[in-house]
Amino acid sequence: MAAGAVFAGGGMGALADPPAIIGGSTARVPVERPDLAIGFVPISCAAPLIMAMAKGFFRQEGLNVQLHKTAGWALIRDRLLDGSLDGSHLLSPMPLSLSLGLGSHAIQPVRALTMQNINGQALTMALKHWKNRDPRQWKGMTFAIPFEFSMHNLLLRAYLAQYGLDPDRDVSLRVTAPPDMVANLRAGNIDGFLGPEPFNQRAVYEQAGFLHVLSADLWDGHPCCAFGVTAAFMAQYPGTYRAMQRAMIRAAYFMQDPANRLEAARIMAQPAYLNQPEIVIRQSLTGHYADGLGMVRDNPRRAGFSPYPYPSMAVWILSQFSRWGYLKDAVPCQDMAQQVFLIDEVRRQVADMGLPLPAAARNDWPDYAIMGRAFDPLHPPSYSR
Repeated sequence: MAAGAVFAGGGMGALADPPAIIGGSTARVPVERPDLAIGFVPISCAAPLIMAMAKGFFRQEGLNVQLHKTAGWALIRDRLLDGSLDGSHLLSPMPLSLSLGLGSHAIQPVRALTMQNINGQALTMALKHWKNRDPRQWKGMTFAIPFEFSMHNLLLRAYLAQYGLDPDRDVSLRVTAPPDMVANLRAGNIDGFLGPEPFNQRAVYEQAGFLHVLSADLWDGHPCCAFGVTAAFMAQYPGTYRAMQRAMIRAAYFMQDPANRLEAARIMAQPAYLNQPEIVIRQSLTGHYADGLGMVRDNPRRAGFSPYPYPSMAVWILSQFSRWGYLKDAVPCQDMAQQVFLIDEVRRQVADMGLPLPAAARNDWPDYAIMGRAFDPLHPPSYSR
């Protein structure tokens, strides 16, 4: 693949605390469709979406939202595309894969209105591997991932490749619903999983596994989940999607404030949302946690929240689609990134609401340090594998 055909990266920087009252717009399009069905998968990455509901951010934008807890990503995808859902929690690679027609679906343009979270994932290993920490010794192992078009899959593949393993030949990757990962780890069906919270911490809580590495230590500031709608919905309901976007921006700012994490953990633990032990959610959100190997650790970067969908993130995702054979043809990756990841709209909404703009958000194309290597989204590398 020619350099520049497909690749991405960048650090977010801390978001400033949101003001207590967010100012209104002087030129907002009216909400055309206030009654909305929005889907989410019950994982910690959905925290901004859950907070937008629980804290009244949707309601304050004139939206009457019904959240639909959904078992997995294939169902989320199908319900968004068939119109059963008006918007949804999505894995950040999904708007790109759907817009390119990857997998079994025809091209379906989907847009990332906001990012929801950054970091917040981990590679968790079964306790029996506590002395086997060298990935070069992992040939023949089986790992779970939540979805093919996920950051989990792409990060795990890149991590294994860094240690000389071919993720398609040397290990087995098994798509597994996040709630089933811990049980499969305990039963010995998998050796590890790169998955979302709170299930990494749940594995520690149940003494089934340990945290081998946090995703924040692989790529600090990496995207994970986004909030998206179809391009067709945007065209039909411009006022409505912008109201949804504003609510999600407010929620990401709320979640980025560490002072709000304990309240968020209490809300998210409820049966209507994650239905998981509050202590497990709290440890993964605050970064004060047990690692499963007898240590209590502090890493405030373990989980982060930001509404900014940098195009450079999308370029890295596209580069990995190409690297691992999901994307067969070259695409103009920078153009595709800007078409799908709506950073300019987010920036305008932030300014319109009177929110402080982090310094990093002024740069659409930040460079990233990914697994110890610099990634330049404007001059992406080519990969043999």
